[in-house]
Amino acid sequence: MADLLTFTPQGMYCPAAGVHIDPWRGVEKAIITHAHSDHARGGSKNYLAHPITKKLMHARIDPELNIETLSPGSTQTINGVRFSFHPAGHIPGSVQVRVEHQGEVWVASGDYKRQTDGISGGFEPVRCNTFITECTFGLPIYRWKEPADVFAEINAWWRGNASQGICSIISAYSLGKAQRVLNGIDTTIGPVLVHGAVANMNTVLQESGLQLPPWELVDKDTPKERFRQALVITPGSAIGTPWTNKMRPYSSAMASGWMQLRGRRRRGNMEKGFVLSDHADWDGLLRTVKETGAERIIATHGYTDLFSQYLRSVGYDAHVEQTEFTGDSGEEAAAPATVAERPI
Repeated sequence: MADLLTFTPQGMYCPAAGVHIDPWRGVEKAIITHAHSDHARGGSKNYLAHPITKKLMHARIDPELNIETLSPGSTQTINGVRFSFHPAGHIPGSVQVRVEHQGEVWVASGDYKRQTDGISGGFEPVRCNTFITECTFGLPIYRWKEPADVFAEINAWWRGNASQGICSIISAYSLGKAQRVLNGIDTTIGPVLVHGAVANMNTVLQESGLQLPPWELVDKDTPKERFRQALVITPGSAIGTPWTNKMRPYSSAMASGWMQLRGRRRRGNMEKGFVLSDHADWDGLLRTVKETGAERIIATHGYTDLFSQYLRSVGYDAHVEQTEFTGDSGEEAAAPATVAERPI
């Protein structure tokens, strides 16, 4: 039997249905796992996505995109191939795509995490024959702390700065991580201010039903005094630019899985690093592979060679496919600002 999903110059492709999943080139029909820019791109004629992802794509890419929606628990059959969405727990609206045809089941996971974050819903393991997985943090050194412990560290840092009249600026990707930080912090410490890119995503998600604590937009009229006890949530590209000048004195930090490695913090010129990732860690990846029951594993981005090598050593039929997905490397680690994230 031919593979249910193949990898082409346009991206993951289902020949039987004539559709792509998270393509990196424009195609006739694209199924989208989530709204991060390495998985959701413009240029395709038709899209199928989660209702929240539709709103995010309209806000981030183009309000004229032709996007049909599918909610988890529902299915859509295309040329005899049955597609369904299942929670991925990565960011709001993120899903895994289950593909079933002639008794064969494949799952394209997109990006996912196993920790619950209060904004993205929980991950749902899906039984399948072949599982296509990320492995952004697919090394044993990456094992996450409990989120409550990480937020206790963030709150202690913020509280200490606020007691000295120092602004706390935390780098967090505008979609997903920023809202997770906002949802997890102790907002009694001081006001929470956000960059325009974060404000845009907050607004779309709140209009989609997400409940968030109070926040304020940083604009040209925000008085300097407002920053003294504040926590400012911003894409990292804005830190150290003229945008942050009136926030001085300030202390800067980054919330990312990459902060597990001290060198990443030094390269990002951050004073503090908090290990908070929206991807599965080593144990989460292995747990997920086991829970799918899949005999065949395809690794698409991250530490693909090492992760697949380990899986083969414990008996899996594991392979690597090259993609243009970037995981945290493109989403939150010192990447250049997108149009939506350039300093206001």
